[in-house]
Amino acid sequence: QVQLVESGGGLAQPGGSLRLSCAASGSIFRLNVMGWYRQAPGKQRELVANLTSGGSTNYADSVKGRFTISRGNAKNTWYLQMNSLKPEDTAVYYCNADLLRADYWGLYNLKYNYWGQGTQVTVSS
Repeated sequence: QVQLVESGGGLAQPGGSLRLSCAASGSIFRLNVMGWYRQAPGKQRELVANLTSGGSTNYADSVKGRFTISRGNAKNTWYLQMNSLKPEDTAVYYCNADLLRADYWGLYNLKYNYWGQGTQVTVSS
């Protein structure tokens, strides 16, 4: 099995910064798409940003220019750098991955999607 674990959440003041980390571990796999989602109380879960293994990025309009998704130097890790935080950014943040796992012949062609457990981000004075 594959497990995703988020870290780096916490309390920040408006205008402050936080960096979230996601680490994928477990069965042998290859990442295709890495993502970050968030869910505020009483709201639907929404895409914040994602990143393909080829380097393409996609951001929600609400975070463009403030948040940056990137690959980590360590294998199977990625980050969400959050700058100029606003109270509206308060939510539980989840990392997500589309990945390939090896089949019987060792070929990475089995497609899966996994979610982390979430980390709380609170932006308040």
